[in-house]
Amino acid sequence: MTVPVGCRTADAGDAALVTAVVADAFRDDPLWSWAMRRDDGATEHHDGLWSVFVEGALRYPCTWIADDAAAVAVWIPPGGTEMSDEQEVELERRAYEALGARADMYFELFERFAEHHPHDEPHYYLSLLATDSRARGRGIGMGLLRANLETYDAAGIPTYLESSNPANDRRYESVGFVKRGEFRGPGDGPVVSTLWRAVGG
Repeated sequence: MTVPVGCRTADAGDAALVTAVVADAFRDDPLWSWAMRRDDGATEHHDGLWSVFVEGALRYPCTWIADDAAAVAVWIPPGGTEMSDEQEVELERRAYEALGARADMYFELFERFAEHHPHDEPHYYLSLLATDSRARGRGIGMGLLRANLETYDAAGIPTYLESSNPANDRRYESVGFVKRGEFRGPGDGPVVSTLWRAVGG
């Protein structure tokens, strides 16, 4: 696999770095700020929850870091899973510790992600695309995404993602993703769009 200029693939030693970028980027996200909300307004628990996803993804060489960690892209390869069985158990433990009864809704949300995830064609799954808040507006995240898509296009493999912020849908469409559908979080939850990109966009 060719590594695009200005990017590198992450390894297990980068887990804390990638987690910090993800937690910062999604702290005010319409979906994830709602899903991880606590009555006391605290957000420190976000890092502990996101780190399980990051560590799960780092089992594969498909997490990318751009421009001194200004942005990260966390991908799951065809046939891969977001985390191991043991990591799923750890996420459940951390979620109930941090969110209490609200963790039921948190996991119901993930069930909806799974229900809408396509399984008819092998693909790379963009689990998380995050830009450090201090680097926003410079196009680094989308530049990283374009570089990744060039790599996966060259491999002849399509890609899939969910957009947790409607403001980003147009950005994804600009690089060839097409909206497949949408679903809502449990109860009064925000809308999530599902997008697919054929090889070559």
